[in-house]
Amino acid sequence: MNCIVCIEYIIVALMIISAILAVEWRDLLASTVGMAAVSLFASILFFFLQAPDVAMTEAAIGAALSAAVFIFAIKRTYRYETEEEEKLGWWVRW
Repeated sequence: MNCIVCIEYIIVALMIISAILAVEWRDLLASTVGMAAVSLFASILFFFLQAPDVAMTEAAIGAALSAAVFIFAIKRTYRYETEEEEKLGWWVRW
């Protein structure tokens, strides 16, 4: 097993850890950063797999643009997720 394969396994492990953290964090801004990290690690992995066009697209759209859209949406809402029970909408109460 050469060094490149070891680096690829490390990147995949970092992607999995970032994805789990993005799901588990209650702070939505931190979750967005975790989601962007998953996308950034995916773009690095695509670069190692010799697909630089896909890597650049993933870095530009997946990491940067998606994260920016989520950050603007979080800015307009509440930053922290609450554990209150969600009330049923008016369409369910009929």
